[in-house]
Amino acid sequence: MTNLHLAVALDGAGWAPDAWRAPNARPKELFTARYWLDLVAEAEAGKLDFVTIEDGLGVQSDDPSLVQGRLDAVLIASRVAPLTRHIGLVPTATVTHTEPFHISKAIATLDYVSRGRAGWRVQLSPRAEEAAHFGRREVSIDTPDAVQDLFDEAADYVEVVRRLWDSWEDDAEIRDAATGRFIDRDKLHYINFEGRFFTVKGPSITPRPPQGQPVVTALAHSEIPYRFAEKSADIVYVTPKDAADAHEIVSQVKVGHVFADLVVLLEQNPATHQSDAAAFTGTPAQLADLLLEWQDAGITGFRLRPGRLPDDLRAITRGLVPELRARGVFRTEYEPGTLRDRLGLPRPANRYAAAAEGARVA
Repeated sequence: MTNLHLAVALDGAGWAPDAWRAPNARPKELFTARYWLDLVAEAEAGKLDFVTIEDGLGVQSDDPSLVQGRLDAVLIASRVAPLTRHIGLVPTATVTHTEPFHISKAIATLDYVSRGRAGWRVQLSPRAEEAAHFGRREVSIDTPDAVQDLFDEAADYVEVVRRLWDSWEDDAEIRDAATGRFIDRDKLHYINFEGRFFTVKGPSITPRPPQGQPVVTALAHSEIPYRFAEKSADIVYVTPKDAADAHEIVSQVKVGHVFADLVVLLEQNPATHQSDAAAFTGTPAQLADLLLEWQDAGITGFRLRPGRLPDDLRAITRGLVPELRARGVFRTEYEPGTLRDRLGLPRPANRYAAAAEGARVA
């Protein structure tokens, strides 16, 4: 039964600090479209479920020996979308300091240009230097209440985005040249969201995305993020240290999919690293053993973070994937459909059309 879901997290030259100095690294191409297209094409050749693309509002580190600077993840995804056919594209976009209207439109657009393969990794920004880029507010995670506030704001943000995606009914566009009517205004809805952090009237200016709701994902390490993920996400990425820890985490967080994050260093000279996720070094067969052990603990998928790009990505697609196929747990070809279809997530009904909620646009 091919029931294992597999994604990779793409970040710069890889998750190992020295990745950009590896023999096959391409540090001079990190800021080119070709570099990202080649990585995503490799992941698609391995028939992976989706890729995530890291992003942030600040540079990664002040350490001059590490990769610093990055391209915009949503724009990278939109650039590679028309040049790929099957793989899901899940860019990171930060909710702190940015506006939900902009992200709703950007991810909806990605869903159109990818023909239903878009997702979104929600990220918060608790760093003071990132707040200073905007100069509108200060943020803090010095107290549990401050942390809770940031996640409450993120939950409201995602809710606004989801309502904006629903603000056009699926058949709002008529495109009737004979009558001269492009849209049916009765099928556009004000969302009239009023909360502690946002007041948004809507509707969106982008029609409802092909998936209805692109796949929302979030990384979570502890209680408050777990509760946020339960409320807001379709997939939560967690960071267990072993199978017993995976079992415990799965019992604590109730989300449609629980993916375990692992830093993967499969090439012959494993690098030292520091990460929030556990690191795996070994052979593809040993990694397959670990994934299946954690799957038995309740994990539904894995987001692997290649230590060095492209080497560890190729080790995943050309070493791990064949090993999983030999065990009958991973696909040999893509099935037609959207990213939601692949993940077994139903296409949500439009809340306004289904329940007659929300004021129609006059």
